Amino acid sequence: MEKRFDAKVKNEKELKALQLEGLQWTVNHAYNGSEHYRKKLDEAKVKPQQIKTLDDIRRLPFTTSKDLQEGYPFPLRSVPFEKIVRIHASSGTTGKRKVLCYTAKDVDDWANMFARCYEYAGCTLEDRIQIAVGYGVWTAGWGFQNGCERFGAMSIPIGPGNTDMQCQFLEDFGTTAMTCTASMGLLMSELIEERGLRGKIALKKMIFGSERASDAMRQRISELSGVSYEELYDIPGMTELYGPGTGLDCRFHRGIHYWADYYILELLDPDTLEPVKEGEVGEMVVTTLCKEAAPLIRYRTRDLTRIMSGDCLCGSIMPRHDRILGRSDDMFIFRAVNIYPSHIDQILSNVKEVGSEYQIILYRKEKGGKDHMTIKVERAQGIAGSHDEDKHIRKTIEKEIKRQVLVSCDVEVENYGSLPRSERKTKRVFDNRD
Repeated sequence: MEKRFDAKVKNEKELKALQLEGLQWTVNHAYNGSEHYRKKLDEAKVKPQQIKTLDDIRRLPFTTSKDLQEGYPFPLRSVPFEKIVRIHASSGTTGKRKVLCYTAKDVDDWANMFARCYEYAGCTLEDRIQIAVGYGVWTAGWGFQNGCERFGAMSIPIGPGNTDMQCQFLEDFGTTAMTCTASMGLLMSELIEERGLRGKIALKKMIFGSERASDAMRQRISELSGVSYEELYDIPGMTELYGPGTGLDCRFHRGIHYWADYYILELLDPDTLEPVKEGEVGEMVVTTLCKEAAPLIRYRTRDLTRIMSGDCLCGSIMPRHDRILGRSDDMFIFRAVNIYPSHIDQILSNVKEVGSEYQIILYRKEKGGKDHMTIKVERAQGIAGSHDEDKHIRKTIEKEIKRQVLVSCDVEVENYGSLPRSERKTKRVFDNRD
């Protein structure tokens, strides 16, 4: 089926030509429209006319979240105020929020990108899409909503929370697709199972944004909700780069197609800021190609992933990156070892006796004492939890953590459903050290 919102370029050569044109436009636009960018480019001794190839992107200075905070309330603004039709802000909890401006064209481009996501997820105009993410100043609800309307399917804009109403709408409105965080997806799947709704609802797809969904969580969501594992999709996005909808994994789930006709993605070593080798994990650094109000030039996202090589079976020429593996600033240091929560998440996903929820608790028994780590896990549903079974679970996890992460930890096994569920992102790392 022809995709109405797919890229207009037909091959990699055309894509590269479009990217170069967009890169040149962005640098020129930012230099002439933004005092901030003009200063940074002058300090780097780079003029717009010097950008002649895609490789010249490496001559450009980086943009960071600090630039957004220091430029508050309208950072990176590159157009007059009369052209700005909307602002969005991040849902950050520390310091000033990251605020981004949008022109009418920015909003239009974002809607087209998001409509493409629905296409790649195999949605049709007959779908009824229940949007269970936050509306307001953050981008989530507006992104899913505008994209759904641009795509042409029915939207059910309920927002997060209110699980009784969520269940009622699933049943009464014939919802076929649900958009939410993975944590909300797990919570709703447990309610679908608990209330015996599986045979009464038409739900066949879920699209997750805002947080990483482990393999164990996705498997559990599928088992409880009745939605096929193949119909669970990941959607990346962040306020700085329009919002959610900047890519999606297709039905083959071999990486996330990202919309390279709207932005350039570099994967760099977060320490050296040099490109990583093919297949290696690096930090995502993005440069927009047509964003007017607040363009991004080599913006350090802190998200970690790797490029997926080869062609996708779906036939799309859009390149792919792996699911977000974590953030460079999510890393914590435990007994001189750098640990990413995603590594522990991956280990737990391979232990069939435990569920998808877990907590990592870091603490010291006395001030100035040695660091300790406790990992709390749930038994998988249906496992009674005898002394021998719990001992086997503890020893299995402790052994794998020691083998793969090279540190020792204690494991506590809890009853299924005892750890907190969330309608938003679930907090899983608790650092209680001094």
